[in-house]
Amino acid sequence: MTVVAIAVFVIAYVLIATEWTHKLLAVLGGAGVLFALGVTDSDHAFYSPDTGIDWDVIFLLFGMMVIVGVLRRTGVFEYVAIWAAKRAKGSPLRVMILLTLITATASAFLDNVTTVLLIAPVTLLVCDRLGIDPVPFLIAEVMASNIGGAATLIGDPPNIIIASRSGLTFNDFLLHMTPLVAIELLVFTLVLPWLFKGSFTVDPDRVNDVLRLNEREAIEDRGLLIKCGVVLLLVFVGFIGHSAFHIEPSIVALLGAGVLVLVSKVPTRAYMSAVEWQTLLFFAGLFVMVGALVRTGVIADLAGWVGGATAGHTLLTAMLILVVSALLSGVIDNIPYVATMSPVVLELTKGVTDPAHSDALWWALAIGADFGGNATAIGASANVVVIGLALRAGHPISFWTFTRKGVVMTAITILVAAPYLWLRYFAFS
Repeated sequence: MTVVAIAVFVIAYVLIATEWTHKLLAVLGGAGVLFALGVTDSDHAFYSPDTGIDWDVIFLLFGMMVIVGVLRRTGVFEYVAIWAAKRAKGSPLRVMILLTLITATASAFLDNVTTVLLIAPVTLLVCDRLGIDPVPFLIAEVMASNIGGAATLIGDPPNIIIASRSGLTFNDFLLHMTPLVAIELLVFTLVLPWLFKGSFTVDPDRVNDVLRLNEREAIEDRGLLIKCGVVLLLVFVGFIGHSAFHIEPSIVALLGAGVLVLVSKVPTRAYMSAVEWQTLLFFAGLFVMVGALVRTGVIADLAGWVGGATAGHTLLTAMLILVVSALLSGVIDNIPYVATMSPVVLELTKGVTDPAHSDALWWALAIGADFGGNATAIGASANVVVIGLALRAGHPISFWTFTRKGVVMTAITILVAAPYLWLRYFAFS
């Protein structure tokens, strides 16, 4: 069964990477084969928290897609697009920097999937106004989202899993992860002109047209905008305080979507058409395939190897966790990877007497998984969402278009993170 699970995953991954077939067909076909051969079953695929579909992710996405569908009817995305273009004086590079910094900051306080769902429509509109290709901008934003989301406990789903296993608090993440994220964002901003070289040419006439626009005229329904604003505020409060309220973000998103649909009285077709059904099904199939790897012990064996390869040398263990987490989180979604790896790290910390060294193992896991999610098109949930939105808007992002940039950025962020870990937790601890 182990061999079958690995073979199915590898074949599906090759099909996605080479684009020989549609990625949805690849993952659903792979999931179907696993069901047919008995590698997984309905109990493990639909009900198990360890090996099944993460319904919290699915319904969080669904709820936010409905909210965005209603919000789009207000004209607020057009407003923000014009505002951003005017503040950047029509410069594509300045627009990219502005939008990526907004994305990174928002991702620290919301989950990164929610952030990209809100920012992507703005990006598509501002690029349309300027007559430039939105693909580099969308890729840059999703990278910024994965980097920015690492700053807090609630910003990136792997951080929530790590906090529950390690006992680290919201303030711990602020003190230990936020300084590194600030450094990484500075490096990311400096790298942008080189990483997306050739993406910043714009017609001066289009710039002048945008600068003459009045963003206030873009708002089409102020009453609906107020209703959306109130509901979104309540949803964001729910996201930030979900641990205190004892309610999952997915439930918050569904409740927010339900309330907004009721008070807005928007036609059903208007908001349901905004739901990215292909993206939701892709996630479901991917969760089934990764769950099969978890069930057959493949991921646990890989994680266990990390612990045995360093012979108790804490600094070497931390660096190995960092690198392996970055590599594996680029191949499989970082959520199931962290769910599997966190018990291994917990065992490793039991033999460490220095608290700083012990915490370093957890921070290495968080950094590697969060930043490693940028490596490929399926490394993090936000990546898949943005690619689905781009395809729907008529700007497809291929697996390799994303991955060529993602691998470079992941390497840079890990190279910056390694000395941070060494200096803060070993050299000067």
